[in-house]
Amino acid sequence: MAPMGIRLSPLGMAVFCLLGLGVLYHLYSGFLAGRFAFFMLSEPAAGEPETPHGSGAVDLRELLAVSVLAAVRGGEEVKRVRDGNDLNAKAKGKTREGAEEQLTSGDLLSNRKMFYLLKSAFPAVQINSEERVDTADQETVSWNRSIPEDIKQKIQPKEVPAESVTVWIDPLDATQEYTENLRQYVTTMVCVAVNGKPVIGVIHKPFSAYTAWAMVGGGSNIKARSSYNEKTPRIIVSRSHAGKVEQVARQTFGNKTVIIPAGGAGYKVLALLDVAEKNQEEADVYIHVTYIKKWDICAGNAVLRALGGHMTTLSGEEISYTGSDGNEGGLIASINMNHKALIEKLPDLEKTSHK
Repeated sequence: MAPMGIRLSPLGMAVFCLLGLGVLYHLYSGFLAGRFAFFMLSEPAAGEPETPHGSGAVDLRELLAVSVLAAVRGGEEVKRVRDGNDLNAKAKGKTREGAEEQLTSGDLLSNRKMFYLLKSAFPAVQINSEERVDTADQETVSWNRSIPEDIKQKIQPKEVPAESVTVWIDPLDATQEYTENLRQYVTTMVCVAVNGKPVIGVIHKPFSAYTAWAMVGGGSNIKARSSYNEKTPRIIVSRSHAGKVEQVARQTFGNKTVIIPAGGAGYKVLALLDVAEKNQEEADVYIHVTYIKKWDICAGNAVLRALGGHMTTLSGEEISYTGSDGNEGGLIASINMNHKALIEKLPDLEKTSHK
């Protein structure tokens, strides 16, 4: 018998329990349904790629893989336009030296492919490009997040904060030579800088399908040559500025110094390395004496750094890949040479770079 003379019947207890269960069901059903919906929305559907990286960390190995793909995709557009002779070339302005800069359909179509591929894969990363991106031309360019085997074998995953990363892309380096059908000089390039320092470089030659890539502290698919000539170096320079460098170079290194005029900053960096291509010239030092944009040189700078080489201003300062898009101090690049001694031998060129 219950206290106070109250009798608890089995039927009453059952009703009481059912009422309690009903209350608990109504309290938690909404919460559980919400959690289930969130789970379903968060999971990619079968056959769909995973959601791209958000605003947190960026894996540099993945960024290298998509950078290589972007350079190749851009190169396909560059080659297609040139092969079809559908350049639609027009002037887009003049350089500081007064030379006319060309813009072609190859520049624009390559830029669109490269920019949107990188942006879709890493939406939180800052991307700087030589060409303006028109939102009206936006297209969906997806990446399946696959990493080539050579990159998997040589590069370990490494995460950095997304806000520390700046990507520089040159969708068509050597546009002037491109319009002249001097195809060997043309490249597409991607560079990844972390806190202003170039750490990933990709240089792709669209007309031979050759691609060089390297990551500082990681690995590369390219290497330095076995020897370089420091006493009378072969110096590669811009086709438009060859005369300015030649006079001082011969005064410094002697009359036997060879000056190689060439187009494209990417091509000039590859000239310092071991590139087994018949149309690729070889040089010991790369010098540029005037203002140059950072998307022209960032990828080459990263490749050289990864291989133990150097690219600095003519006064020996490291080039920072943040802030403005231009480098005022000219540049000198070398590998497996006494870079400081080279700079000391060329003091007069630094003054020329600011004119």
